[in-house]
Amino acid sequence: MVEFFQFEADFVDSLRCIPMQVRCKLDTSGIKLKLSDWSHLTIGEREALVQLPCTTEAEIQAYKEYLQNLILQHTGTLPAPLPIEPHPAWADANTVPINIQEKAQEFNVTLSPQQWAELTPLQRFALIKLSRPGHENQNFPKALKEFHLL
Repeated sequence: MVEFFQFEADFVDSLRCIPMQVRCKLDTSGIKLKLSDWSHLTIGEREALVQLPCTTEAEIQAYKEYLQNLILQHTGTLPAPLPIEPHPAWADANTVPINIQEKAQEFNVTLSPQQWAELTPLQRFALIKLSRPGHENQNFPKALKEFHLL
């Protein structure tokens, strides 16, 4: 299922940035994709990366191979590998990660385990990505609001 967040609205029409659902697929398939590599792709190729499934082992492998071939065709090099987390935090609906709790506290929000559990895996993924050090974090409060946590 294709799902874009409201906080991504300023770029999803053109797909000039990598949407969260693709970023999740990248983490799932173990590919580190730079924005500069993404910008080499055609809009049709970007849309395919949004649409392609990446859930089962076969789908994950097919997604990885498809993306590697695209980047190789456009840049002449393979994208860097990314370690795949065997038990990613966004897949754990029972435990609110400490860094999420700390980041939410900056906005006077306390996330309960029930609120965390009610989020979709993609919503949890987005909050984790948006709370990381070095990220602009400007969309973290927007995501909290969109997910009815603020």
